[in-house]
Amino acid sequence: MESDKEQMRIPISQRKDWSDMVPIPQDDGPNPVVPIAYKEDFAEVMDYFRAVYFADERSLRSLQLTSEAIPLNPGNYTIWHFRRLILESLNADLHEELDFVEQIAMSNSKNYQIWHHRRWLAEKLGPVAASKELEFTKKILSIDAKNYHAWSHRQWVLVALGGWEHELDYCQNLLEDDIFNNSAWNQRYFIITRSPFLGGIEAMRDSEVSYTVEAIIANPENESPWRYLRGLYKGDTQSLLSEPQVSSVCLKVLRAKCNHVFALNLLLDLLCHGFQANNEVKDAVEALWNSDFGLLDLDLAKSICSILEHVDPIRANYWAWRKSKLPVQAV
Repeated sequence: MESDKEQMRIPISQRKDWSDMVPIPQDDGPNPVVPIAYKEDFAEVMDYFRAVYFADERSLRSLQLTSEAIPLNPGNYTIWHFRRLILESLNADLHEELDFVEQIAMSNSKNYQIWHHRRWLAEKLGPVAASKELEFTKKILSIDAKNYHAWSHRQWVLVALGGWEHELDYCQNLLEDDIFNNSAWNQRYFIITRSPFLGGIEAMRDSEVSYTVEAIIANPENESPWRYLRGLYKGDTQSLLSEPQVSSVCLKVLRAKCNHVFALNLLLDLLCHGFQANNEVKDAVEALWNSDFGLLDLDLAKSICSILEHVDPIRANYWAWRKSKLPVQAV
């Protein structure tokens, strides 16, 4: 397909509407150490681009020339910058420009220049562009669910242009497809804390805790809902300690005796903030103890650290450090 396009392409030097323009070759100096072997088409397009750029020719043909140059090197900031100047000078249809960017983005979705250009267009168009931008990022995320550029752009669109109404449903669908999608968990938190329609984190906390607890019980090894659960009580430790669902989900996971690293981690933090564990919790921790760990410590928090040193060997030094920082219990 690419070879067919190359054969169909008419060199710029043979186009009548460019006969008045003298191309400017790239100047690598008199003795380049390692001259780059550019393809003939690339070299010609860039030679003519330099000509219109230095002449500051903001014309339709210059715009079309940037349309040829950008696919050859989508990361060239100067070409994108000059294209924006041309679009403004020509008062061009920016909706058509969105379509152009989408074509380029499908094969260059992590290119900074594309996303910078896309935001510029959306800013120019205002709230009318919100739905199209959300749909655009949705397409990108369907290809790469963790594309940072797409998530960043999507969040900017929501804050700057609107479109919150169906965003929680979108996140819900993503998590139904992949409950391990940490980007979708992050977006969910962004929505409940920033959406002007949901009433804030306190208004959403009860339902979100229930949703998160279900996700944890289904996949205790999934760190994302554990982090999300903590986030629901950010800055409100007392509510975290007093919420029965929090200690309850830790207990359920500990009793299952598998994938309990995150449950132990959360329980340790609760204890460090003053949580009073009942006998059920103590028995569940004791049931995880292995004789290879040594003698069971009477201090529940220290026992948890000792277990974590063995079941989470990658962070063994960290858990040993945590244990060393625990206060000495009075006898």
